[in-house]
Amino acid sequence: MFWKRRRGKRGMKGLLHRSARVLRWSFRILLLLLVVDLFYLAVTWPDWKKLAAGPVPKSAFMLEYEKQLAEHKDWPRVRWQPVPLSAIPKHMTRSVILAEDSRFYQHSGFDLIAFREAMDYNLAQGRLVLGASTISQQTVKNLFLSSSRNPLRKWHELILTWAMEQNLSKRRILELYLNVAQFGRGIYGVQAAAQAYWGLAADQLSPAQAAELTASLPSPVKNNPISRTRYFDKRARKILALLERYPGDAADTVYVRTPELFAPPPENGSDANEPAPDSASEPAPPAPDQEASPPPPPPEESSDKPPVEDLSIPANRP
Repeated sequence: MFWKRRRGKRGMKGLLHRSARVLRWSFRILLLLLVVDLFYLAVTWPDWKKLAAGPVPKSAFMLEYEKQLAEHKDWPRVRWQPVPLSAIPKHMTRSVILAEDSRFYQHSGFDLIAFREAMDYNLAQGRLVLGASTISQQTVKNLFLSSSRNPLRKWHELILTWAMEQNLSKRRILELYLNVAQFGRGIYGVQAAAQAYWGLAADQLSPAQAAELTASLPSPVKNNPISRTRYFDKRARKILALLERYPGDAADTVYVRTPELFAPPPENGSDANEPAPDSASEPAPPAPDQEASPPPPPPEESSDKPPVEDLSIPANRP
């Protein structure tokens, strides 16, 4: 009996000793991986000064797409023509902010409020429906990272987003994003998208066309002005309604539309029951931003005006 008791104590001590040794080695391995990863980041660290004022570079997503062309002969070549932010209409910029990151001017790269709301919604749905990536995070992902969803990539995204917010202005971040975001297979940037879908320059886009380009951002290959899926059309109408209700600094271009075509947006401007693909974020009522100007009063309602659902101007397909 005494021998069994001593054996049990030695067994417990041995188990604790082995567990402590495993923890020590696990910590050492994690520390080594962290050092290696930080070294990798230091070697590949972007030149923020050049990025803050220089030409818009090709994104990592574009380079990855060009490599995939060898395996997918039926894919179109990359269409990309970067333009300055001044060549992109204000209603295009505003629609992207409303739909993708309504607190863009308030946060420093990470919107914790949107993250909490997205997680609450995902838990209620029992699946990953909404994402909470900001425009800054999406810009970093497009410019420097891959489309994979591994934890290491997300860690790099967080570090690079923080650094970009410290070195670039909000205006420059918007300029980069609108020039590298994908709007269809092989179509990158607003200028290339406007030419591909309507044969227009970016500065000729109407508010409805801007809403349609914005509606394609969550899944541009599947949802775009040519495919015109049911989800795409509904999302485009929502974004247009938000743009008309919250034009911000784009009021002078949004309200230039013919008054007879204007109708007040729905009561809330959104539909909480609308399903969205993974990583897509639903439009949310925006907080006032630093560049927004008070919107002019909307025209009075009239019984002979069409509902907002009829306001999305169909795309002229090439």
